[in-house]
Amino acid sequence: MLKGKKAIITGGVRGIGLAIAKLFAARGADVMVTYRGNEEAAAAAETQLKEYGHKVILSRGDVADETYVKEAVELARKELGGIDILVNNAGMNRDKLMMRMSSDDFMDVLQTNLAGAFYFSREVSRVMMRQKSGRIINLSSIVATRGNAGQANYCASKAGIIGLTLSNARELGKRGITVNAIAPGFIRTDMTAKLGEEKMQAAVDRIALGRAGEPEDVAKLAAFLASDDAAYITGQVIGVDGGLEG
Repeated sequence: MLKGKKAIITGGVRGIGLAIAKLFAARGADVMVTYRGNEEAAAAAETQLKEYGHKVILSRGDVADETYVKEAVELARKELGGIDILVNNAGMNRDKLMMRMSSDDFMDVLQTNLAGAFYFSREVSRVMMRQKSGRIINLSSIVATRGNAGQANYCASKAGIIGLTLSNARELGKRGITVNAIAPGFIRTDMTAKLGEEKMQAAVDRIALGRAGEPEDVAKLAAFLASDDAAYITGQVIGVDGGLEG
């Protein structure tokens, strides 16, 4: 249960982020969700989250913007009354073969996926250190350790998330703060829907459980890691991939 907990979920109006925000709210947490610009998705997410009867804050901005991150964390601290949980979920992809990938393609993905997680972790950790408690959960990916053709930027950013997680777990543990990463495999989201039916089926054929994952599969692990039941788990990277072949 997460009753009375205060959570920030970045990129929380669609897909995995929304599934996490909904499960947190269903289990009693007040939540802030951030989004970059999809107002339609944000409005729909706000309506769904408010059905659980807890406080909901939506914050629009770019996680790659340090100034925005500082303002968002301060808003959460004031409006929620503290920050117990941070889920660094916001991410983007810009897939191309490396020889065709521009410097902007590479750096923009790293700024959003990796630097954004760093900025939020840095600002939130200052709040959590004063409380001497907290949970930070970072979304990595199965491709962080396996690589994937056409995703040099994305894979590098998600591998960086693992390094960030392991380092921060060591730095923050003595203050009662746990830091863990989730590495999803093939999950049904807007991103994977773009692959087309043939490629999706090829991916499913490599999964031991014989199906693609759902955002809720990832959300359940996030909720566990955010709970008191996971108080002695830190510095871990946990896969949610249904037994995906290497």
